[in-house]
Amino acid sequence: MYQAAQHAQIRQIQPTIDSAETVILGAELPDLVELIAKQLQPNVVAIDQEGFYPTQFLQDLGALGGYAGVIAPAFGGSGFGLTHSVQVMYKVSQTCLSTGFAIWCQTACLRYLQLSDNENLKTRFLPELVDGRLLGGTGLSNTLKFKCGIERALLKARRVAGGYEINGNLPWVSNLGPGHVFVTGCPVEDDGRLLFFLVETQRSGFRLVEGGHFAAMEGTGTLACQFRDYFVDDDHVLAQPDKSENYLAKIKPGMILAQMGMGLGLIRACIDLIESANKTSALTNQYLNDQAEELADEFEIAERETYRLTRLLDNDPAADVLADVLKVRLAGGELSLRASQSALLHQGAKGFLTHSAAQRKVREAYFVAIVTPAIKHLRRELANLKGAEVCALPLSKT
Repeated sequence: MYQAAQHAQIRQIQPTIDSAETVILGAELPDLVELIAKQLQPNVVAIDQEGFYPTQFLQDLGALGGYAGVIAPAFGGSGFGLTHSVQVMYKVSQTCLSTGFAIWCQTACLRYLQLSDNENLKTRFLPELVDGRLLGGTGLSNTLKFKCGIERALLKARRVAGGYEINGNLPWVSNLGPGHVFVTGCPVEDDGRLLFFLVETQRSGFRLVEGGHFAAMEGTGTLACQFRDYFVDDDHVLAQPDKSENYLAKIKPGMILAQMGMGLGLIRACIDLIESANKTSALTNQYLNDQAEELADEFEIAERETYRLTRLLDNDPAADVLADVLKVRLAGGELSLRASQSALLHQGAKGFLTHSAAQRKVREAYFVAIVTPAIKHLRRELANLKGAEVCALPLSKT
């Protein structure tokens, strides 16, 4: 039903696509391609199958300026904007979605701090995070699901002198390790409103625990987090309960939209795999659905809409674009599934080998479809937005 709607009405979306040129990534990060070739490409199989976490690559990417787009120059950033950050994720995700996801986590953490009113926290942590000396994650999956009624809150905050005590468990937070930081949020007892704060993993009352193992995305530093009377002083608070609604409205659209960097990179890589397979097998591959040309057309529409929205959010993080963000993110998840399946079918038995890129892309695509906000989460939020269509962007040009 949803795919039929997605393919039906391209004229409805065409006017919303901005024809202005996007940032040319190579002009800002001329060494990114070389860094990927030397440090990431040789480790892709180890990242995927052995859970290797590419610490050195992530640190070197920060030194190169890969996280700097969302941060103001006053804190060590470039100020190029969310557009630039999405393009970095896109380029890395073409090779390895796990690492692209780690970059999303780092960038999201940076942006949460940048958009807070806590100037002392920004001054203390942003310079090290932006250049990769400090790595950070995002633990807002449960927070977002709690906020829209999908899950119960897994953390609780209790107001105490000078701050809050946090108790509970988060099952999966990514881009973590000893000495890392991350941002999360939870309701405050006897208040009900949310508190957003920065967690330092080495502090007392907090413990990282090995969690479950996944079919893909093992090399992402994904760990369970235990809070036992963990003290958050007011200096580590990003948004107090009385300001949390406005804070969430600022961070949420950009957080969700930035995930398109992963989706776009994966889809582009799948199109490349299809085109490669057709060099020798086009005679039989022509009978498959979702050919490279069709997917490329839909990819272009999703890409242009993504960058239209990143530019709007760069100008105003609280811009009223949430419905459009949810739609393009939903389109990204759905198109990732179609493109990866098509890539594997085009590759045939060769794509089903253990070390094949095609079968890895299928598993990575399911991650794009289920990472918060998952396809079902996105459709729920769209259904709850007054006047919003539940389906994704209509991407087909036919």
